[in-house]
Amino acid sequence: MDLSVIVLLSLCGFLRGQETTDPISLDDCCKDGKERGQESQDCTSLPLISESTTCRIAQEQCCTAVLEDNICTSGINVAKDQGSCDALLSSSTCETKTAKTCCECCLLGRAAQERGLSCDLTLAVWYQCGLVSRACCVDRSPNSDGKPAPGENKQTWKTPEIRAFDESAGCSQSCFNGSCACLEGYKLKADAKTCEDINECLLGSHHCRGGERCINTLGSYRCQRVISCGTGYELTDNNKCEDIDECETGTHNCGAELECQNTAGSFRCRPRVQCGVGFIQDALGSCIDINECLSVTGPCPSGHMCFNTVGSYTCQRHSVTCGRGYHLNADGSRCVDIDECAGPDNSCDGHGCINLVGSYRCECRAGFIFNSISRSCEDINECRNYPGRLCAHKCENILGSYKCSCTMGFKLAADGRNCDDLNECESSPCSQECANVYGSYQCYCRRGYQLSDADGITCEDIDECALPTGGHICSYRCHNTPGSFLCTCPAIGYTLAPNGRSCQDIDECVTSTHSCSESESCFNIQGGYKCLNFDCPANYRRSGDTRPRVDRADFIRCVKSCQPNDISCMLNPILSFSHTAISLPTFREFNKPEEIVFLRSPTPSHLPHMDSPEIVYDILEGNVQNSFDIIKRLDHGMIVGVVRQVKPLVGPVSSVLKLAMNYVTNGVVSHRNIINVHIYVSEFWF
Repeated sequence: MDLSVIVLLSLCGFLRGQETTDPISLDDCCKDGKERGQESQDCTSLPLISESTTCRIAQEQCCTAVLEDNICTSGINVAKDQGSCDALLSSSTCETKTAKTCCECCLLGRAAQERGLSCDLTLAVWYQCGLVSRACCVDRSPNSDGKPAPGENKQTWKTPEIRAFDESAGCSQSCFNGSCACLEGYKLKADAKTCEDINECLLGSHHCRGGERCINTLGSYRCQRVISCGTGYELTDNNKCEDIDECETGTHNCGAELECQNTAGSFRCRPRVQCGVGFIQDALGSCIDINECLSVTGPCPSGHMCFNTVGSYTCQRHSVTCGRGYHLNADGSRCVDIDECAGPDNSCDGHGCINLVGSYRCECRAGFIFNSISRSCEDINECRNYPGRLCAHKCENILGSYKCSCTMGFKLAADGRNCDDLNECESSPCSQECANVYGSYQCYCRRGYQLSDADGITCEDIDECALPTGGHICSYRCHNTPGSFLCTCPAIGYTLAPNGRSCQDIDECVTSTHSCSESESCFNIQGGYKCLNFDCPANYRRSGDTRPRVDRADFIRCVKSCQPNDISCMLNPILSFSHTAISLPTFREFNKPEEIVFLRSPTPSHLPHMDSPEIVYDILEGNVQNSFDIIKRLDHGMIVGVVRQVKPLVGPVSSVLKLAMNYVTNGVVSHRNIINVHIYVSEFWF
């Protein structure tokens, strides 16, 4: 890194003499490159600020110097924090190699410090490695005495950018062996002398926690809370919430008669003075006169009249009775008019007052009306007197006037009377979609989501699989996904249908995915297949004759074939053996018998050479849990033996149902046919 800067400075001195006509200085070109390096841009493809080749070189080299300094700093921080460089071994990029080099050089310096060796490394290492090793050895950014710089409070240690320069030139902060160095939180500029602040907040090298934001300071940074402290508290410079003294700051609302007393997070208003005898204090802290004459017992003796005075009262003997609006003169000889308007506190309470003989009249201010009975100015309730004419929505009466306000969803118009619709959607109150309506708003959700019943604004995923109809959405299993669902089928024997919900049986016999041999027949069942191989017993041969036939796939039918003079064979009443197979599901709902096999035979009228035999059907073997029966009926001139499933079976189940078709003449079985029905009940209903 340092060699590139030295070469750059030498090159700048040479090229300045070659391109003196360029209006942009090399310092500007270098400054632009450094700023782009701070933004981690690609130094090899920077946007040029000048067509000058010299300027391009300055941009690129200054940018490269910044990037390599930052990479080296990150490697040193790994050495300081972890004491190992293993975290930098997982990648082979150029940046990681540079960081690893600086990390390991720092570990050399720390090892020298721990062993009490000199910090001036005597090993024949790279020059920059020696500088990093020495800086880590002294355990801080060094000053002239090898101690940490004053005021140093960074949490992350950073190596100074050390540059070779003329020893006679001055360094802005520290100098070691003819090279300038910077304190922690600073780095060398391109002139290799001056130090500039490192913005840890911009580089992301700070240690602020969640809820705090980083604020860069000169040579350091600080973390400040971004969460409000709450009403009555303020955030101080040391990032703590302290109580606001509303009494000291003058932000209280205590009246003139009340005194402010600060409390934690708030304040209280207390009376300034205590009222004397004859006065009582009202809610505002004011002292008002007590009219002692209105007491139940009365303060004056019998035969005297009580006259209330401010803070007290007087008693006078009854002599002359004065009417309302009059009082006795000083000597008590006659009644004189009372001037109710006299004095600063007249009877009209601040309104205009006109004294009359024995009375008075008030000239009330706007918003008040004179009550002749109570002889006082009373507030006019404009909202009650002019309902619906003053305000568009709500009218609130106030002393001497009124105030308009709006209902929720509206805001007061500029005229102070009408209400305009408030577009709540501008503040994004809904988690997904919002529609403004007059005076309100409506949240709605995208497909697969529904509004929360709790707040009406949050969109929650609909678990289609958990709905009452969820069991019928998918044939097999339903998996909920955000905003939708996914159906799956059993891993073997089934595939998902094009509708994405149903499961289709895979016919392994058609797709040739079975493992049956050439001597076996592949029979597809729901969810799989069976390899079948049936041989005829002795004295029977395979026949293509299908009468009486089984209304399913006949795999083999063996008919009796006796050798000449084989009397026992000829007397055997069993004329044929048949094998057939049938695949059944596990019925989802079993409400009535299911007809599964049909055994057809001509009626006796169609057998002219027989003595009207009667056909009797019977189940000989394999009736699992008595789940099957057989009934007889006539269908289009044919006697049909119908095999029915009368009880539900939960698969997988396989059984061979051995059936007999008996021809009975005069109560004796003349001959019979044996039908072996191989039944395979699937595990599933589909």
